[in-house]
Amino acid sequence: MSMGAYDEDEHERREQQASKVDTDFDDERTIYHGKVEYDAGESAEELLDQFEQIKSD
Repeated sequence: MSMGAYDEDEHERREQQASKVDTDFDDERTIYHGKVEYDAGESAEELLDQFEQIKSD
């Protein structure tokens, strides 16, 4: 069989695999408790200085 030749068995196998629907996953949402804090007040220069300080430690 040459490169690119049509293989009907392979085509059918891929078609069956593509038509399956996976329903074995958990469909419930995860509930997280807590809070997230972030500060967007620092400038890029201050963040770079802080990074350099951490990197040198």
